[in-house]
This record gives sequence, structure tokens and C-alpha cells, in this order.
Amino acid sequence: MSTARKENLNDKDIQLILGTLLRAGVIISMSIVLVGGVIFLIHNKGVITDYRVFKPELSKFSSIASIFKGVLTFHGDAIVQFGVLMLIFTPIARIVFAIFSFLIEKDYLYVLIGLIILSIITLSLNGGLAH
Repeated sequence: MSTARKENLNDKDIQLILGTLLRAGVIISMSIVLVGGVIFLIHNKGVITDYRVFKPELSKFSSIASIFKGVLTFHGDAIVQFGVLMLIFTPIARIVFAIFSFLIEKDYLYVLIGLIILSIITLSLNGGLAH
């Protein structure tokens, strides 16, 4: 009788987990946006907003902190923006998971590449190098 145990995740397992992570992230994000859209429509019935001209200075929820405050008070537009944030962070979560899976496999070159990619994304989300 063989008592061989599965020590590490193989590539197929990792790909399955990563695919499930991406699928779940997109489905959860889509659901949040849908719920936020319904709440927004319910709270703003009869009010027509002109979306032909983009005016970012009018946004009440232009920072992550204000989005979270808006979600806690059930503002529909904040919930929609939170869903979009979730969609943005889904591939970032995939990169973080890939870095850990490469660490488990002791593939340090890919860990370094993943960390470089993660730092580039983090810098770009914070407005880049020039402020």
C-alpha cells in the first residue's frame, strides 16, 4: 500500500484556483454593481442626471475612504464604485496568489517578477511617481 502524499500544489491545481479566483471576483463585482445600481435607481427616482459631460469634481465618492463611508450608508453610487474597485482588485489578488504559489514552488525568479508587477500596479494606483 502506497502512502505517498501530495506535498505541493501542482500546476493544474494552481491554474484551477487562479481561474476560480478570477471568476468569483468578476461575479462578486458584477453583483455588487447590480445591487448598487438598483439602490441608486430607487433612491433617485425621477431625477435625470446628465452624463454626457464628465465632471469628476462633482463626485462625492472620489477616494476609497469616501466610497467605504458611502457603502456603509447605502448610497447606490458608492456601492457601484465599490463594485468597480472589487473588479480592479481581482487581478491584483491573482498576482498576489501567484506570488505565493511561486514561493511555495521555490521559483524565485517568478516571485521577483510578480513583486515587480505588483509594485508597478501599486505605484500606478497611487498616482505614479510624480505628485
